[in-house]
Amino acid sequence: MDKILSKSRKQSLTCLFELMKMEGFNTEILTGLVTTRMPFGKYKGILLCDINVSYLEWFKRKGFPKGRLGQQLETMYEIRINGLEDLLKPLKKMV
Repeated sequence: MDKILSKSRKQSLTCLFELMKMEGFNTEILTGLVTTRMPFGKYKGILLCDINVSYLEWFKRKGFPKGRLGQQLETMYEIRINGLEDLLKPLKKMV
């Protein structure tokens, strides 16, 4: 039963990504989370999608960096606090 549910969930996520592309959503934002590594600090060299939520919460309190990295970290923070990590799993496997 679990395998059926996970296959169904994968199909749902794939459909969601296709819909996002059709609606003009920039999927590069999500792709960047699974391909970009943290350039500095405690998690230097770690993929942004693998950074500990407590570090993201620290950035939320202190302020995210300016530019693209800040946008990516803030997006990852929102994904984590809303329990949407599963959105990134198919992308992580594709790259």
